[in-house]
Parts: sequence; structure tokens; C-alpha cells
Amino acid sequence: MAEVELTLDPAFAVGPVDRRLFGSFVEHLGRCVYSGIYEPTHSSADAAGFRGDVLDLVRQLGATVIRYPGGNFVSGYRWEDGIGPVADRPERLDLAWRSRESNQFGVNEFMAWCAAAGVEPMLAVNLGTRGVQEACDLLEYCNYPAGTYWSDLRVSHGVEKPHGVRLWCLGNEMDGPWQIGSKTADEYGRLAAETGKAMKLVDPSIELVLCGSSNSGMPTFGSWEETVLGHAYDQVDYLSLHSYYDPTDGDRDSFLASAVDMDRFIESVIATCDHVAAKTRRRRKMRLSFDEWNVWHQGASPNADRVDWQQAPRHSESTYSAADAVVVGSLLISLLKHADRVTIGCMAQLVNVLGPIRTEPGGPAWAQTIFHPFALTARHAGQQVLRVEPVGPTYSTKRYDDVPVVDATATIDAEGAIALFAVNRAPEPTAIRVGGAALTRLDRVGHTAVHDADRHAVNTAAEPDRVGPRQVDGAALERGTLHVTLPPVSWNMIRILPS
Repeated sequence: MAEVELTLDPAFAVGPVDRRLFGSFVEHLGRCVYSGIYEPTHSSADAAGFRGDVLDLVRQLGATVIRYPGGNFVSGYRWEDGIGPVADRPERLDLAWRSRESNQFGVNEFMAWCAAAGVEPMLAVNLGTRGVQEACDLLEYCNYPAGTYWSDLRVSHGVEKPHGVRLWCLGNEMDGPWQIGSKTADEYGRLAAETGKAMKLVDPSIELVLCGSSNSGMPTFGSWEETVLGHAYDQVDYLSLHSYYDPTDGDRDSFLASAVDMDRFIESVIATCDHVAAKTRRRRKMRLSFDEWNVWHQGASPNADRVDWQQAPRHSESTYSAADAVVVGSLLISLLKHADRVTIGCMAQLVNVLGPIRTEPGGPAWAQTIFHPFALTARHAGQQVLRVEPVGPTYSTKRYDDVPVVDATATIDAEGAIALFAVNRAPEPTAIRVGGAALTRLDRVGHTAVHDADRHAVNTAAEPDRVGPRQVDGAALERGTLHVTLPPVSWNMIRILPS
């Protein structure tokens, strides 16, 4: 059996864990909103129309921040359509996804849903078809107490207290030719800088996220970041990253190593941010918001080219396998490994559309396989990430050359308890041996894994618990050294606790 060695020492810390790292994303796309989080006729729905079964699962997932309303949708969105009496709201064509938007669910419904779910809202403004004034109007509507046109309008809509939204995205994927109102780097950088300047005059307490490249494969990747930061560095607090990983080309070995690409992407963006800071003599380090990431079966997405203007059609409803869960767990490891700079993360999306949660209209809701590594990481990650450098065998991939068989990170809490997160990419068990000063005062071990003998196994409405966390026996702590065997193709959480 192959063996990997790890060392855990509290002296080698990466950085603190920002709880915003465990966020998600709700977009007006497919069934994410309608029959996802919102279905007034559902048997579990509350008076506001929010599905209670979905709210329960969102709380179990541990999501901390939710980005809304897009995504591509936001670049053609008129936020005013979704406020006021529901019966008076207009139905619109959504050009981003070629569907019809009823606007039955809008800003105030989303804010009420966030309160019910116990999550922080993260709102995006439309910088595709709109601009500075509309963004400031929305901010005033949400955050100003009263006595102005937009704040008094909110009060007249039954929301007396301001929403107090802190996190705002300055558009979405503005480099993408698919985006309504896409722009060059100079065009977007100038618009974002002016919008950010004006929004912070309305409310200086907000934090702003600048659009980075839509993905690392964009032809302008790197130069886009340099240009837009050159315009807007002083106005923004975060730069965004987006990335999806598709398992449908049959290259299993590369797919299991997707986090290698995420690591490289993050490190390249950090290098560009630091280059701009050095060139312009800025001391503040730019933080990163990885506000779209997930596994996306794009090559097998049903109805991806739907053009018949339906309301809430089934769109991109990926059914996730045990192997997908392992990859999602490894992407969470990648985010934690860069916690010193990546302080916001949003798994895209929350329900149905690439969702860890699936629903049927009028029917059940259940957790997909990818739900479990996210929920366990969000629940058990400690306050500080430790630097973990696995030493062990590698294997060859078509996309990423040689990659480690095991990838891992660890966190420590105030009491010294360790949560070690590890993925085994190999088709056979792999032993790990863990030593270091962090283990000296710990004596209890628990090992939980997400894996299945059938890597294609999925959860369904009929069998919602087919793939999930399972306790694994055999982990032992002997004389300050931890010995654990990781199952084949698995995501693992090993908790080492004081007695």
C-alpha cells in the first residue's frame, strides 16, 4: 500500500478561516429560485412561499453567504421589477438564459429568505445594460434608513428597517462575449471604478467585488486582471474568480486532479494582484472572492440550448456522483489552502442548477453527493488553516502532468483540535502517517469519508442516502503519530481531539 507523510504544526499557519468561504449562489436560472427555494404551493412552504424542506437542508449545508441574483442573469436585470406589490410586477424576457422571468421573487423576498436561512446576502449590480445610477439606487433602497425617495419606497413596501447589505459585486463576468453588455478591460475597469466610488459615497461601510476573468482559459486572462485593477484597485476590496470542472470527457484521472488547476488559477491571480500593487506602490493586499465554483456536467447538461422562453425550465440540473463529491471536497481543500487571500467562496449554485440540493415541484427535496463534503467542511473547519505538505507518490494525468495521489489541508481551533481534510485520488487504499507538534496533546480520533465502491453512484429522490458520509474504522494515534488508511477515490475528514 502506498504511504503519504504529513506534518501538522501550529507554528506553520496559512491564515484564518473566514466563514464567508462557505458561501453559495442563487441565480434566476432554471429552477434555482422557482420550485427551488421558492414554491408557495408546496406543502412545506411558509407564509412567504419559502420551501421549508429546502431551508432545513440549507441550514444543514452550513452556507454562510449567498450571492444573488446572478450570474449572467444580472447583466440584463432591472431590479425595480422585483419590488412592490407582486400582482403589479411585470413579466420580462431574460436574454441571458432565454427564459421568461415573472419577478414574483425579488430583492425583498431574497432578503427575507436570507434571514430565514441565517445567511449573509451578497448582491450583484447590473453593469451590463445599466450603470452607476442604477447601482446607487439599489444600494439606497437596501441600506439607507429613510427620508429619501428609494429608502421611503422600501418602507412603503413593508420593510421599515434597512437591509444593511455589506457585500456587493460590480457586475458579473464582464469579459465574456456571452454576457449581455460585455466590455473590454478598460471599459469595465473605468465603469467599475466610478460605480464603486459612487456606491461608497452612499454607504462607506460596504465591500465591493471587482470582476476578474470569467475563467483561466479566457484569452485575456492575466491582462484583464492587470487592467481592471489598474483602474479600480482603490475602490474595491476583492477580485473575483470563477471556475467549473467537467467530468464528461472520460478523462477520470485529470478530473480527480481538478484542484491542481484551481491551485494554479488562484496563485496566478494572486501574482497578478501583487504585481499591480508593487507597480503602483500600494501596500494593501487584494483579497479574492472565488464566487463561482463547482463541478458542472456541461457536456451532458439537458436543455442547455432551450430557446422556447419557458418560465423556470429544467436547466443544468447535474446529477452528482460519488466521484464528483470527491472532486468538490478537493476544491474545498484548495480554497482552504489559500485562506490567507481567498476569503469569500460561493459554490454555484444552491438548488437544482448544479445544486448540492435537488427538489421536485410539489415533491421532495434531498441532498446530492456533493452536499456532504461541503457540509462537513463548513461545520468542522477550525479557526486557522495549517500548512500541510504531503510527501508521497504521484500519478500522471493528461491535463496536469504528474499530480499527488493525496491532497490535504488541516485546520486548528482555539482548543487545539485538528480537522484534517484529505482526498485520495488513487483507485486503491492509501495510508497516511501524520506527525508534528499539533498532535502532542490530542488523543481521540474520528475518521469520516465520502466514497463508494461504485464511483458513479448517485443520490435520488427514491434513494437520497445512497452516497453520504460514512465512519471509517482503523484510525489510530500512537505516540504522537496518526495512522489512517484512506479508502479508494475518497474525500476524508479526520478529526483529532483532546480528551
